[in-house]
Amino acid sequence: MADGIVLEKVELRLGTRDFRFDCALPAGAVTAVTGPSGSGKSTLLNLVAGFETPDRGRVVIAGDDATDKHPSERPVSLIFQDNNLFTHLDLFTNVGLGISPSLKLSAEDWKAISEALVRVGLGGFDKRMPGTLSGGERQRAAFARTLVRRKPVLLMDEPFAALDPGLRLSMANLLLDLHRETRNTVLIVTHDPDEVGRLAEHAVFIDHGRILLQAPAKEFLGRRDIPAIADFLSG
Repeated sequence: MADGIVLEKVELRLGTRDFRFDCALPAGAVTAVTGPSGSGKSTLLNLVAGFETPDRGRVVIAGDDATDKHPSERPVSLIFQDNNLFTHLDLFTNVGLGISPSLKLSAEDWKAISEALVRVGLGGFDKRMPGTLSGGERQRAAFARTLVRRKPVLLMDEPFAALDPGLRLSMANLLLDLHRETRNTVLIVTHDPDEVGRLAEHAVFIDHGRILLQAPAKEFLGRRDIPAIADFLSG
């Protein structure tokens, strides 16, 4: 577990809300982060990403204490629901920002960007602007950017929530294909029990800022002894 993600007795207060996370998440696996709306799922991701700093405790990523590290210093890529694409920049440039924010790109970088676009099904889309793309194509572009960044941890906050069912399935399959190649550590926030079963090897359930259960996904999906989890799974 030393190569995974550890939140060691982490405590955080945001306004009047308290969060306490103590967990060890496996390396090289897809972990689903689930729970009711407002329970603290995004807060957990923000602590790993470095957008929030704990009041107490430690955040350890791949065996390295990242508690006080700036987000840019952490071995992490992120995909959110809105894809974070710059609307005034073409697709090639948007992906290139994943390698260098100043866009100082080598010939090898140019090749890597083109290969990443092809890999996610966007070959020939280099000069397309985000506004001309479908939701699924924008999500594919976000995947391409994570590929060129080559970071060992990928954080995803409900990345497929705005997509129709067919696109959700397509993007889920793409995530699994890329994960088989990279074997990175993935945390994905989801409200969908089917998505947990389809994507995850491990699951974490959060309620009122606490982790009620962390378990292999198959075990999690079979639990009905905790009322909040039973409600989630039946919903």
